[in-house]
Amino acid sequence: MARTSRKANRRHPLATVLLIAIGLVVTGGGYALLSSTTTATADTSATSQETIEEGQKLFAANCATCHGMSLEGTADGPSLIGVGAAAVNFQVGTGRMPMAMQGPQAMQKPPQFTDEQTAALAAYVASISPGPAIPDPSLLQGDGDATNGGELFRINCAMCHNVHGAGGALTEGKFAPELTGVAATHIYEAMLTGPQNMPVFNDDNLTPEDKRDIITYLKYLENNPSPGGVELGSLGPVAEGLFAWIFGLGAIIGLMVWLTAKSN
Repeated sequence: MARTSRKANRRHPLATVLLIAIGLVVTGGGYALLSSTTTATADTSATSQETIEEGQKLFAANCATCHGMSLEGTADGPSLIGVGAAAVNFQVGTGRMPMAMQGPQAMQKPPQFTDEQTAALAAYVASISPGPAIPDPSLLQGDGDATNGGELFRINCAMCHNVHGAGGALTEGKFAPELTGVAATHIYEAMLTGPQNMPVFNDDNLTPEDKRDIITYLKYLENNPSPGGVELGSLGPVAEGLFAWIFGLGAIIGLMVWLTAKSN
C-alpha cells in the first residue's frame, strides 16, 4: 500500500525538464520584450533630438537674423518665445515665413522648406519654450458637426473672412485671406495662434471640437457648389446688387433704345 502511494506521488522524469523549459521561455520572452521596448524608446528619443538639432541649424541659417539666436526677437522680427510648434508650422508651412519683403502683412507664397524641415524648425522652437502644439490629426478629418461649425464661423469669423470664407479687406492695406483650398492643419493653427491681424481663439474660446466643426463647415462649402448657380465671388449682396444694377438696368436701357429706334 505504501509502495503504491509513493508511485502515485512520484513525478514524471520529464516534468522537471518541462518546468525548466517553460521558465526559460517566459524569462527569455519577457527580457526580449523589455529590450525591444527600451530600444524603441531610445530610438524615438534619439530621432527627436536629431530633429531638434536639425531645426536649430535651419533656424540659425534662415531665421535668427530677424528673430534672434535665442528666439528673443530683434528690431526686424518678433520674439518667438512661447509661440509653440503650431505657429511655426503655420507660418513656414504656408510660405509666409521667411518674408519676401516688409509689408502690412506677410503674404502667402510657395513654402521654402520641405515638410521635414518645417517639422524640424517647429520642434526646435517648441523645445526652447513650450507653446501651442500642432493639432491632432483626429481633429482635421472634416467629420465634425457642420451645422455647429457654420454657426460658430458666422459668429466669430465671417465679419473678416466673409460668411462663405471668401476673404475680405481690412484697414491699412491688410486683408483676411480666402479660406478655400487651405489645409485643415493650417486653418486649425490659425485659430489657435492668431497670426498677424487675426485674434487668438484658444481652447477656452473655442474648444478643439469647436475648431473641428468650423473646419468641417469650411470643407463642406469647399466641396459643395452653390445651389443658387453663379456665386459671383461669394461676396454677398454687394456683388449681387452690382450684377443686377449693371445687367438689369443695362437690359432695360437697351430695350428702351430698341423700342425708340423701332418707332422711328
